[in-house]
Formats: sequence, structure tokens, C-alpha cells
Amino acid sequence: MNPSLRQMRALVALAKTGSFTLAAEHLNLTQSALSGQIKELEQMLGVRVVERTTRKTQLSELGRELTPLFEKMLQDLDRAMADIASRKALKQGIVRIAAPQMLSCTLLPEAIAAYSARYPDVQVRLADCPVEQVSARVFSGEVDFGIGPERDANAEIEARQLFEMPFVLVFPAGHALESRARIAWADINEFPFISLQGQFTERLLRDMHVSLRELSLSPCNEVTFMTTALAMVHAGLGITVCLPYAEKMVQLYGLRMRQLVDPALTRRFFVYTRNARALSPAAESFVDFLRDYVAAHAWNVPLG
Repeated sequence: MNPSLRQMRALVALAKTGSFTLAAEHLNLTQSALSGQIKELEQMLGVRVVERTTRKTQLSELGRELTPLFEKMLQDLDRAMADIASRKALKQGIVRIAAPQMLSCTLLPEAIAAYSARYPDVQVRLADCPVEQVSARVFSGEVDFGIGPERDANAEIEARQLFEMPFVLVFPAGHALESRARIAWADINEFPFISLQGQFTERLLRDMHVSLRELSLSPCNEVTFMTTALAMVHAGLGITVCLPYAEKMVQLYGLRMRQLVDPALTRRFFVYTRNARALSPAAESFVDFLRDYVAAHAWNVPLG
């Protein structure tokens, strides 16, 4: 059996005050309750920790040895509990996020700035990486969670939907498509199409096939990063598709965005965490904040 917290606090208070009366007042206890806790401690240890005489009360040799040990244990526990309380109140904490490059240079910096204005004592650290590395960084524990588009299921990684957005077409100002009242997916095949490598294009083709079996895409170029695709569109090498959150980057390249129709395809983004690992209060609060931030943000994308 181990000493209880009440017994340890009783001995430490008695050592500091040198009096059962003062120690009881310090702990907001009756003197008899304090005396009972000291007796319970002595019974549990099988030795005396307090030498009682008619004139004074003093600690035994063992009581003097135990006091600094108990005091340190109580201080460590109190600090730990205070730290937990601060984290729950979002008065401190660190949130580590992994996210793809385009998300990391458009939506997330502004969302992090808005979150930090509300919770200035919480640090948010962003790790930008290729989209296929997001889950790996989550699994390794390098980050608390990742944010990215839907990917094939992984038994070690849990996915919670964060938001869903429609695809938009990106083209240079003055492009032939700009004058059309509506831009459908079938219209893309009339022009050189620049796409992203890997699951981005694979999932896009799969979604198109489900919605419209005769519709397909034949990219003239497949690149790794959306910034490369935008630069190529800016250079007049073709057109591409992305999601509305990239609006500011599209504007930096002087390009135009239009929502695509027939069919209206969307892409879902998820929060990825390691299975059986709960997020800290700060990390959970950022996820909730980001969900609300995206829902409240209006991207100026004309309907195709």
C-alpha cells in the first residue's frame, strides 16, 4: 500500500508549521482529522513519523527523511495538474500540423493567424510536405494530425472529414473558355490539360467515370505540385483544375477561376490522426476552429 495524497500533505504541513493546530488550519481540516491522517500513515508504514510529547510535537527521524520526498512528489503533481488545467483552458500548448504544399501556402497561414489572435498562448507549427507524406508524418508522431484530401484507407490512420469543396477550372485571362456562360468538364478536352501526379488524377478520373461514363481526361502534363501547374498555365501551356481555397495563389499568377459543371465534382478533405491517439485540447480546438473558418469563408468563384 502507498501513502495517500492526503497523508503526504498532512505530514508536509505538519513539518512546515510544527503544530497540529496550524497544520490543520493550513489544510482546512479539523485537528482530529489531521491527527487521523498521520495515524493512518504511521499504521501503513509500521513506524512513527511524529514524536508526541506533552510539551511539543516534532517529526521522528523517518518523518524528517520522508518530508522532502513527499513535498517534491506533491509539487510535481501540482505542477502537472496546473499544466493540464492550462492546456484545457488553451492558456498554453503546441499544435503540430502536416499539410500539402498548396493548402500550406493558401488557406492554413490565414487560418493559423486568425486562431492565434484568439488563442495567443497556443503555438501552431505547420509542416508543409507532399500530399502523400501527410499520413507518414502522422504515423511517425512527428505531428499531432495531418490535413489532406481523401486517400486510400489505412488501418493505422483515422480520418475525420473536415470540409468539402467543388473543383474549379483555372485558365489565363482572355482564354477562349472565359467567354462561355458555363464551363463543363467536357470542355477541358479542347485544350491542353495540366494535372497532378498520383492519386489526385486517379481519383478525379474515377469520380468522372462514376458521374459521366463517356467523360475522361487526357493530361498533356502531370506535375507534382499545384504551384508548378499554375506557373505552366500562366505561361500559356494549358489549363488546370484546383480547389477554391487556392484563390489567392491563382490571383498571384494573374489567372481566372470558374466552377466546373456537368458534373459538379467535389473533393473532400480530412483530418488524419493516428488510431487510438487522442488529440490534445489545443489540437482539438484548432480542428474545430478550422472547420468553422472554412464554413464561414466565402471564395469568389463564378459558377461555370
